[in-house]
Amino acid sequence: MRLSHIIPFLAGLATAAPVDEARTLTTALAGGPSGHDVEITGIAFAGSGCPAGSVSGQLSTDLTTLTLLYTSFVAQAGKNIAASNYRKNCQLNVKLRYPSGWQFSVFKADYRGYAQIPSGDTGVCKATYYFSGESRQISSTLTIKGPYDDNYIKTDQFGVESTVWSPCGIEGLLNINSEVRLSPQDSNKAALLTVDSTDLKFKQIHYLQWQTCKK
Repeated sequence: MRLSHIIPFLAGLATAAPVDEARTLTTALAGGPSGHDVEITGIAFAGSGCPAGSVSGQLSTDLTTLTLLYTSFVAQAGKNIAASNYRKNCQLNVKLRYPSGWQFSVFKADYRGYAQIPSGDTGVCKATYYFSGESRQISSTLTIKGPYDDNYIKTDQFGVESTVWSPCGIEGLLNINSEVRLSPQDSNKAALLTVDSTDLKFKQIHYLQWQTCKK
């Protein structure tokens, strides 16, 4: 499953990218306020599932909606495939700006991909969310048991009792550590698990929870 007509504004950016390149992107994203409650002002990524040049994406003009597409976020197993390919991960860092004196929680995100898992095998897609400087985090896991050969969608949605809140202030760094992992019973059988896209839609109010900061 692939999406088309996506502006490749993120291609080549990673944690290890040149400082000037990262600054240029952050400056471009933070060019001016949109008038919305939450704005995306910077993005970086790194990991075996999202090496430099393998991620593209689209940021809405009001800086509130982010869609990422991956070309290398693929775990696979089978004949002559090394065990190191059974798991791939991606660490995504999203810098957000929001009103002073408030904090919010992102509690919904969508992952789309494809799974080809033979009978007896298991595939796992997992994501962990936390804010820099905060110790609390929350994880969500989708387990796919074979036989399975189809696209899938993983939607993360957390209740109030499990919410991870942003730090108080005017901006925060949201960290999303996601992974796909295969557990093959027979290393000679072909298996595949991908993440093709991630949607973070800060624009829609039901994706957010708000509260005033405690003094």
